[in-house]
Amino acid sequence: MENLINLVNKLQRACTALGDFGEGSSLPTLWDALPTIAVVGGQSSGKSSVLESVVGKDFLPRGSGIVTRRPLVLQLHRIDEGREYAEFAHQPRKRFTDFAAVRKEISDETDRETGRTKQISSVPIYLSIYSPNVVNLTLIDLPGLTKVAVEGQSESIVQDIENMVRSYIEKPNCIILAVSPANQDLATSDAIKIAREVDPQGERTFGVLTKIDLMDKGTDAVDMLEGKSYRLKFPWIGVVNRSQADINKSVDMIAARRREREYFANTPEYRHLASRMGSEHLGKVLSKHLETVIKSRIPGLQSLINKTIIELETELSRLGKPIATDAGGKLYMIMEICRAFDQTFKEHLDGIRPGGDKVYSIFDNQLPAALKRLQFDKQLSMENVRKLITEADGYQPHLIAPEQGYRRLIESTLITIKGPAEAAVDAVHGILKDLVHKSINETPELKQYPSLRAEVMNAACESLDKMRNESKRATIQLVDMECAYLTVDFFRKLPQDIEKGGNPTHSIFDRYNDSYLRRIGSNVLSYIHMVVGTLRHSIPKSVVYCQVREAKRSLLDHFFTELGAKEGKQLAKLLDEDPAIMQRRMDLSKRLELYKSAQTEVDAVAWAK
Repeated sequence: MENLINLVNKLQRACTALGDFGEGSSLPTLWDALPTIAVVGGQSSGKSSVLESVVGKDFLPRGSGIVTRRPLVLQLHRIDEGREYAEFAHQPRKRFTDFAAVRKEISDETDRETGRTKQISSVPIYLSIYSPNVVNLTLIDLPGLTKVAVEGQSESIVQDIENMVRSYIEKPNCIILAVSPANQDLATSDAIKIAREVDPQGERTFGVLTKIDLMDKGTDAVDMLEGKSYRLKFPWIGVVNRSQADINKSVDMIAARRREREYFANTPEYRHLASRMGSEHLGKVLSKHLETVIKSRIPGLQSLINKTIIELETELSRLGKPIATDAGGKLYMIMEICRAFDQTFKEHLDGIRPGGDKVYSIFDNQLPAALKRLQFDKQLSMENVRKLITEADGYQPHLIAPEQGYRRLIESTLITIKGPAEAAVDAVHGILKDLVHKSINETPELKQYPSLRAEVMNAACESLDKMRNESKRATIQLVDMECAYLTVDFFRKLPQDIEKGGNPTHSIFDRYNDSYLRRIGSNVLSYIHMVVGTLRHSIPKSVVYCQVREAKRSLLDHFFTELGAKEGKQLAKLLDEDPAIMQRRMDLSKRLELYKSAQTEVDAVAWAK
């Protein structure tokens, strides 16, 4: 059972070392899940004397006003033999055998946190005491409740102390040790008042009555000790502390405990309660109860720790790895992030992620529709055919067929296909840029580093712009090829009209009659449709080859080349992570370390059980 209290002691020390004080924060807290005993009382309630009686040593700072200005986590360890000593968590390698030095160190450590003011701090001081005269027990001594601020304190000090005390005792895992003086009315007790607010049924409150020996003659504390004045689940415990005269004379604590036992045993009013009175009995009761509570909380504690570890690891994974310190590490990190982005981009194009299908939609819908909308009829109107045929003949009319006229008609009509071809290139370019944006947003690591994100975006878009220009050149070249060399077999297969085509005996006006020109326009239109059918299939091939294939193959090649020439400082500028994220990662790592340590400790105790 002693292992249970030692377990909580270890976990509390680890919490403090790693910054978990149980205060409200964005991080999960283990401190709040640990069973604790908080000592609560007014400034004149004898709270410090109770603690010293339980320990059997005079070690707490004394004085007027607020002496305890930071929570003191007092961990008592029973040893079988040897000299008594104390250790502070902030001085782990130093043993204190002089308890007057312990008192001074508590004051000094308080001043280190609060300055030499009379303000308070919620950061605990950890003190472990090893002695054969104590029971295994952990108590948290909180600042005494007060009603008036003294000189040097802010007006809010009264409320600040109450808020700090409440922040400890309102937690369901906190056992409240409410210290009240017997020579005052319980109805005015600061400790009982605040304990009742957070524990109205008294199910986790232990009542301690001090100054029983200082009550007015003819009065006693029997009704209070028997729970008739204010009932709690657990019996009230009375203690008799050393008087101020005893403290001034440095009366030994062991002697004081003996006198306390004798007081209850020899005072007629309390003789029947003597077996459950005194500081020794208080320590044993609290130790046994704390062990019982800890034992009952072990399964829930294990479940909480395991669940929280998963949550912390998940968030750390989402935040990404910390930045490497050396230039080589930074370069490798940037390359890995860029490769992750590049892989995501390829997955979009390959259909593993959505978006790549839009490229095919350009070829299957947009390009054919745009080609279909071309108004070849305007190019091949009677007036235009007549004009181009006549102009092509020049001063000497054609003899057999208007070959130059055919070429001019075909060329002027095919040129109109360049518009839809360029539009297809631009449309695919737009889709690729959208996929770059989407891939950057889907690469978690790039969200960490705004400068690297911007550089990758610019580099990818510059590459796509170059690919678009090359694709336009190649696609327009396909149209130019069709203009430069006509398919002769198409015209050879056309039926020859001797009457209307090649008889030079007819007048020039007969050869340019409407029927003849209409026949030429029809032949050209048939040829154009054949070429359009060919380009409808070759343009997508050119676009995919020049843009999609190149984007998959070399989107960031130029960026990688430039990256290799950068120095460490330039690489560091690219990895300009948000300081808030860096701090969050550090905090999460510390908290994960705490929970994994707790997991090991709790599992060891659970298996031992």
